[in-house]
Amino acid sequence: MRRHKIPSTAVEVTELGFGASVIGNLYRTTSAEDAAAAVGTAWDAGIRYYDTAPHYGLGLSERRLGAALRGRPREQYVISSKVGRLLVPNDHPAGVDTEGFVVRDDLRRQWDFSPDGVLRSIEETLERTGLDRLDIVYLHDPDDHWQQAADQAMPTLAELRDQGVIGAIGAGMNQSALLARFLRETAADVVMLAGRYTLLDQSALDDVLPAAQEHGKAVVAVGVFNSGLLARDRPAEGMKYDYQAAPPALVDRARAIADVCQAHGTTLPAAAIAFPLTHPSVINVTLGMRDPGQVRRNARLHRQFIPGELWHDLRDQGLLRAETPFAPDERSQQCP
Repeated sequence: MRRHKIPSTAVEVTELGFGASVIGNLYRTTSAEDAAAAVGTAWDAGIRYYDTAPHYGLGLSERRLGAALRGRPREQYVISSKVGRLLVPNDHPAGVDTEGFVVRDDLRRQWDFSPDGVLRSIEETLERTGLDRLDIVYLHDPDDHWQQAADQAMPTLAELRDQGVIGAIGAGMNQSALLARFLRETAADVVMLAGRYTLLDQSALDDVLPAAQEHGKAVVAVGVFNSGLLARDRPAEGMKYDYQAAPPALVDRARAIADVCQAHGTTLPAAAIAFPLTHPSVINVTLGMRDPGQVRRNARLHRQFIPGELWHDLRDQGLLRAETPFAPDERSQQCP
């Protein structure tokens, strides 16, 4: 599988990444056996970039991912985690987590972008994963904490990077405007952009993608299915878009895109994975993968041939923004 380097760092990520939020029991229970098998299947498929966070299952994702990677050659893979939410004892547990993960709530999340909080979070992640180091560390959802994140957390991460403790640093969010500020105004090397550069939403063209190009920095794209609406060959009523029921107009738009994909001999989900990679600043698409079947499907979709003419037809038909750029080498084209 192709790899792309984060500029100004020694970190290289495979073009397809393994998102470990779902093996932290996101929305429903995933067995330990399925979680381990998913990571093993991803490894066999050539995936060497794995992303997790303390937030995912109150540490469950980190523990499972670390256990599944144990024994793998450490120099062969890249792992990222996040800081900003410390896990602390919950004095008033109700029995189950209230933030989307099917786990006990003996712990709770506590926002902390202070230097001490960053260092503590990394230390606890290393304990949970059993790893000796993290390759990439992101600030996690600092939407309401810009000042502390920019003035305290990012300089702390930069110091660790400059000391060689971390390979690359950045921020991950569901919005693009603040990520652009991190790229322009801080020492961030890379940002994780969720859902804002997809077949249905190219709003990142207004801010974060120009910032990445201007400053020679990188973007990792996640949420490329927009919560599911782009995950099937044929979108249906009742599917989700950005975690809510998709409006009928968006379902119709997704179906129109699917029709163009079909006319070019490909599918909507394959195009959804390939599309962000047509931008020269996007180096990776990371997908949540719960079990071996999902891994095999996503790897197959990533390998699917995408004719370059598809993007131009979508743009000409008004289904992509008129200013949507495409990399000269058409990186989206994959050989079967």
